[in-house]
Amino acid sequence: MNKQIFVNLPVKNLEKSKAFFAALGYTFNPQFTDENAASMVINDGSIYAMLLVEDFFRTFTSKPIANAKEATEVLVCLSCESREEVDDLVRKAVAAGGKTPREPKDYGFMYAHGFEDLDGHIWELVHMVEMPQQ
Repeated sequence: MNKQIFVNLPVKNLEKSKAFFAALGYTFNPQFTDENAASMVINDGSIYAMLLVEDFFRTFTSKPIANAKEATEVLVCLSCESREEVDDLVRKAVAAGGKTPREPKDYGFMYAHGFEDLDGHIWELVHMVEMPQQ
């Protein structure tokens, strides 16, 4: 069985968050989506983000929920097929109401940029150049 990852993120307004990520081209699995949660498909079969309304998110932890606009609780990093895909996703995120926390970085072997979603969660996007085999 292949491993899967489900990144669980608290959101203040589920419908606005779904609209934001839909504007970036992501889809949602209706089987695991209701008024409390939305299962966002990042890579069908392996990577998902569970967007959970804060009250529902609280049922999974006794710890306080971090305000992602004031503190960083996690950096979600996704690989992209090209620099153009990185820039396109950042452009779509900004157009949908997100913002860019920093300028893009070109490290030669890797190009990186990212965005903050409506709740302040940071999504890093990277394109790595194929390194020659030794």
